[in-house]
Amino acid sequence: MQRRDFLQLFTNQKNNQFPENPPSTKGLTTYDGVWGFEEASHLLRRTMFGPSLAQLNQVAGMDLDTAISMILAVQPLPPPPLNADYPSDMSTPIGESWVGKPLNATNTNEHKQSRRRSIYSWNQEVLAAEGISIREKMTLFWHNHFATETIRIPEAVYRHVTLLRTHALGNFRQLTKDITIDAHMLQYLNGNKNVKAEPNENYARELLELFTVAKGPLIGPGDYSTYTEQDVQQGAKILTGWRIKGKNSTDANQPLEVYFDNNKHSPGLKALSYHFAQATVAENGADEYKDFIDVIFQQSSTAHFIVTKLYRYFVYYDVTPEVEQNIIQPLSQLLIDSDYEIKPVLEKLFKSEHFFDAPTRGCLIKNPIGFIESLFKQLNFQQPTDLADKYVFNKKIASYQISLGMQYFQPPSVAGWKAYYQSPTFHRIWVNSVTYQKRNAVKNIFIGNGIKVGQNRYKVDLIGLIQLTSSPSDPNVVVDQLTKLFLPLPANTSLKLFLKTVLIPGLPDFEWTTEYNNYLANPNDENIKQSLEKKIRNLLRAILELPEFQLS
Repeated sequence: MQRRDFLQLFTNQKNNQFPENPPSTKGLTTYDGVWGFEEASHLLRRTMFGPSLAQLNQVAGMDLDTAISMILAVQPLPPPPLNADYPSDMSTPIGESWVGKPLNATNTNEHKQSRRRSIYSWNQEVLAAEGISIREKMTLFWHNHFATETIRIPEAVYRHVTLLRTHALGNFRQLTKDITIDAHMLQYLNGNKNVKAEPNENYARELLELFTVAKGPLIGPGDYSTYTEQDVQQGAKILTGWRIKGKNSTDANQPLEVYFDNNKHSPGLKALSYHFAQATVAENGADEYKDFIDVIFQQSSTAHFIVTKLYRYFVYYDVTPEVEQNIIQPLSQLLIDSDYEIKPVLEKLFKSEHFFDAPTRGCLIKNPIGFIESLFKQLNFQQPTDLADKYVFNKKIASYQISLGMQYFQPPSVAGWKAYYQSPTFHRIWVNSVTYQKRNAVKNIFIGNGIKVGQNRYKVDLIGLIQLTSSPSDPNVVVDQLTKLFLPLPANTSLKLFLKTVLIPGLPDFEWTTEYNNYLANPNDENIKQSLEKKIRNLLRAILELPEFQLS
């Protein structure tokens, strides 16, 4: 089913024309075609969550190399989350960061709940403030790849997501090593319970099956094409001995700590299968896990697996034989040649003819996080300035993810979200008759009554939004530039005419110009303001209900 047909199941709105499938057959030759707003729009929609009109115009005014350099530049880490709503915190006053601070001994569970709220709110604020950068898109990619569920230990989750942000564009092998002894991952996959007396295979299995070489077809007893049960068993022994202290510490002298206990480590030589050329891993104490991962990364299947996931995440869900030959294989080799540095691979991909070819544009359904961030950022929603209000506000926005099927820090399993691996549906999983209506409900909150926090209600500044266009008094410019902002593909003439009838039904253009100028002359006249806002809201509702808004 074509993406246009799929989305039409859930809407009867007049819609634009989509380019036809299948995916592009072009390769990695550097793109040297037209560079303008449409190309900048495609690049930013794939590498960011909901670029603003100002950001789209800014990048359209650059050349491709400058734009890619900005997107792939290393960004400073965001400030840590704050205590915004828990005055009973004995170690952290309101307005200060709780990271590295002990929990209250008398109400530990209540205290942890406040930090969980803080994590969700803080992370939403980070997403909203991403700037022209791929880091947050890559952080979510790694969160899906090294999937972990639940916020049991807030301190561990903060360290975990900070690790993902730190390595977002860095070395895949080093990230794998760091994740292996990360407190959150050790807790999630029972690595902290993996001891020589009773080796726990959970992490060793997922390290091979989901994180590196990937599970292939069963070709023999316990043989999965890229590894065997022997490798899982030996890997579990290699990974024994890692422990966690201070998981719920109420003692300032005992922070969260990961350490290696050699007495819990399985001694001796570990022998791997023929898939790893019968490599052996010698006993090496706290560094033994690194030796194991180095052996894993000698397998070309590791590069192939991660490049395929990157392609599906950033470009297209369908890996055809042509894509395999022209894109996946050469990028896999580039990753190996680059010593598993991710940045050169993304740079090559984003500069390619394949990436900018017509079938690649507007062909992916936004995931729920991307959908919500597109609403928030492209509608130019402003953060509250009051700390307590800001944290409640961002927690509410983050909570909208739940009904749409993708909550940050809550992937459904260690395999991540099904939309990134379940064939043949892939991204179509995000939208069905239920979730489409829920997406519309969230959209109506954003452009309608807004978000209530205590006694305050935060709404979109509808008139301020059209004033971001180059000529808000011209209905043609308003329609043209808002469709460019919200839609991933150029709107055709008939669609624009339809949308203009929504904005000014049956009226000549000068009526809009007159009404807008009347507002400028009388900004405190509520009747004039409400009339103008009603028209803008109707236009936004029509645009945001188009199938195209679901796409990036």
